[in-house]
Amino acid sequence: MPDAKQPRGEFSLIAQYFSTLDKSSDVVLGNGDDGAVLQLKTGEELVVSVDSMLEDVHFPRNSPPADVAYRAVAAAASDLAAMGARPLAMTLALSIPHADDAWLSDIRSGLSDAVSDFDLPLVGGDLTRGALSLSVQVMGAVPSGQAIRRDGARPGDLIYVSGSLGDSAAGLALIEGRLTGDVQAADALRARFWRPFPALDLGVSLRRQATSAIDVSDGLLADLGHIAEASKVCVYVDSALIPLSQALKSVVSTEQALSWALGGGEDYRLCFTLPESVPPPEGSIRIGCVESGSGVRCDAAGEIDGYRHF
Repeated sequence: MPDAKQPRGEFSLIAQYFSTLDKSSDVVLGNGDDGAVLQLKTGEELVVSVDSMLEDVHFPRNSPPADVAYRAVAAAASDLAAMGARPLAMTLALSIPHADDAWLSDIRSGLSDAVSDFDLPLVGGDLTRGALSLSVQVMGAVPSGQAIRRDGARPGDLIYVSGSLGDSAAGLALIEGRLTGDVQAADALRARFWRPFPALDLGVSLRRQATSAIDVSDGLLADLGHIAEASKVCVYVDSALIPLSQALKSVVSTEQALSWALGGGEDYRLCFTLPESVPPPEGSIRIGCVESGSGVRCDAAGEIDGYRHF
């Protein structure tokens, strides 16, 4: 992050870079007061989630600020997709070492793209001085009783994912210089890391159909473990069914691609279970089934584990 030219106050920075991203029919009162005011439709419930991203933990130092901002919002919005919630609004707690106009302008650009792409107006937050981090709280709405939870999977259900897996882990390896590949494939994989696109429309369409859902953030097997635990079932994953992109297969071995697909995380795809009688949404890929028992079974799991903070 570039050095600041001169010190300025928190509120002037907020007014300059973050004050006009709060427009939506669901927003009664946006930025500028002690709190935002949102309106729910009759018969709706509120869904709330928060995600934090820290420099050198979730993204490398000196990363492109617009991409950092977009990725932070996408990661948080992916939780709304997993719950089947329509987006309402978000808040951002941003900590920065110092204020730099060019850097903040790029952050605003990434936020503006995310506001538009995910229909998530920025209605408030906080700006502080400190180590670079972004904490995004997202709010969504679901009809009463229709939130998709983790505890509804039943033996006999089939397991699906919304797209290819492992691309984000490969993208990070390319960004950090641990991997090389042809230009077209490398660009596609880096884009999957920097600009994931949460399956918000798919999540809404799965209300009253999916018995459980989760977004793939910590790694497919780790995230399915949460469904298995909450639903008190065993989930079986067939490695031969795992979708791998052509870009990923062109830069690493099949073994490495599968390892990243099962444990790499941060793909922000939707993983969900459906009764066998329910036709899957177009574009979804079946990867396994739900069985009686507990835990996660996968023929290729080996030592694969998901992301752990501690």
